Amino acid sequence: MTSSQTKTCQNCQVQFTIEPEDFEFYEKMGVLAPVLCPECRFKRKAQFRNECTLYNRSCDLCKQSIISMYHPRASFTVYCYDCWYSDKWDPLSYGYEYDPEQPFFEQLQKLTQTVPKNALYRSDVNPSINSPYENFSGGNKDCYFIANSGPEDENCAYSRGMIKCRDVFDCYFIDKSERAYEGISVHNSASVSWGQNVFNCLYSTFLLDCADLQSCFGCVNLRHKKYYFFNEPFSKEEYQKKMSAISGSYHAMEEFYKKFHEFSLRFPRRANNNLKSVDVSGNYIFESKSCHSSFELSYCENVNYAFSVKLAKDAYDIIGHGRNTELLLEVVGAGYGARIMSCWWVENVQNVEYCFSVRNSQECFGCDGLKNKKFAILNKCYTKEQYLKIKATIVKELQQKEEYGLFFPPVLAFFAYNETIAQDNMPVTKEEALAQGYRWEDNVQMTIGKETMKPVEIPDHIKDIPDTIINEILACVSCGRNYKIIPAELQFYRVMTLPLPRKCFYCRHSDRIRRRGPMKLYNRTCDLCKKPIKTNYAPERPEIVYCEACYQQEVI
Repeated sequence: MTSSQTKTCQNCQVQFTIEPEDFEFYEKMGVLAPVLCPECRFKRKAQFRNECTLYNRSCDLCKQSIISMYHPRASFTVYCYDCWYSDKWDPLSYGYEYDPEQPFFEQLQKLTQTVPKNALYRSDVNPSINSPYENFSGGNKDCYFIANSGPEDENCAYSRGMIKCRDVFDCYFIDKSERAYEGISVHNSASVSWGQNVFNCLYSTFLLDCADLQSCFGCVNLRHKKYYFFNEPFSKEEYQKKMSAISGSYHAMEEFYKKFHEFSLRFPRRANNNLKSVDVSGNYIFESKSCHSSFELSYCENVNYAFSVKLAKDAYDIIGHGRNTELLLEVVGAGYGARIMSCWWVENVQNVEYCFSVRNSQECFGCDGLKNKKFAILNKCYTKEQYLKIKATIVKELQQKEEYGLFFPPVLAFFAYNETIAQDNMPVTKEEALAQGYRWEDNVQMTIGKETMKPVEIPDHIKDIPDTIINEILACVSCGRNYKIIPAELQFYRVMTLPLPRKCFYCRHSDRIRRRGPMKLYNRTCDLCKKPIKTNYAPERPEIVYCEACYQQEVI
């Protein structure tokens, strides 16, 4: 077995370590160890994943108005969902023969600039029903503006990372839950608002690291409790009296949000928020096994350097999707397949490399938009012998340039850095992005100054909100961006007795990213036993952080 090796990233010059099990996987995939560090590898992939920066434009085929993740100024041809999946165009008509005298990525870029793009990433393997603005998602019903979610989500909105949820609004990384609001890492729960790291809880608000609670408010590190208010027991009548004075009021909820944050700092935190997982490292890993240096995984096994993945097995360096896949390397949004390397949005495929939007295909290399094809390179089909010969030539070129096994270079990226989840998780300034070889978009679509109701004019309590609020244009108290309340959202707030939000979705989403914490692990010592730990709480942060053993002993 190869021993651990320390390498210097060719991009940022930071040192990183490749472990023996990493070498085993790379050998299985037929590639050499990467020359880029995990952070630079993540940035490459993340720049191809624009989930929420959406634009108005027209379908270039049927000319109907659509919502698209591609900027109207982008040079791509963009089709609506129905046109892109139709037989009105033929991806093979854009193909051409590989030229061994020209760099492969230059030829691939020429292809991707001409092949039509789907306005939004919406799967046809498990299509959604009545779910406008859904992106990088599938298998849902009656959902609005959700990302990286599905299947089996229903009547949900403004959320990311859901699976098997119903009536969920403004949540992040949540599964098998109903009637949840402003939650982060919520599992098997119902009627929970402002919960983080919550499991099996009911009818509760402002929870942190809690399990099996019912009718609790402002609680931290509790288990198996009922009618607790800021970690103190109350009778049912006393608890309900307290809640009646708080629920539904915007100003009351804002006041208790601040109080809860201050209160929570008195209690120790777990070094990580992994649940029901074995042999894992990273954060927010749920019901998974042997996964390392990963974040926001559910039901995965042997997955490393991954982000926002569900139901994947034997994979390295992947972002999103993952459902029912194995043997993946450097992919964004792959599902239902095996032996996939350096691809973007491919489903029901096997043995495909350096492909975009390929479905129901095998043995494809450097293709875009193909379906039901085999032995294709640059959207041109060959015999098996011809395919293997040309592929060997391309692989040799990429190996000589130390690119084989890495994701597409930034020059091929469909989006600007600040349009994507790269900026969410590893934020940089415009100057830094440009210096690192990424694009930047100065004209992101947003509406400001069109409000018909000012924030101070919105009634404080949900019971005083009129039905006509859905016709009003509101203004975010944080960034000034205009936003609206959709009918399903208003109904949800009334059922849950929640006040209307005063921030737009984008600011609410940014707040959840901040509350989630950075996608990075720091070296720190347990504040009880002083043993070294890895955690996404930076050493200078004020939280009390325990190792898992101390947390289990002192808290649980």
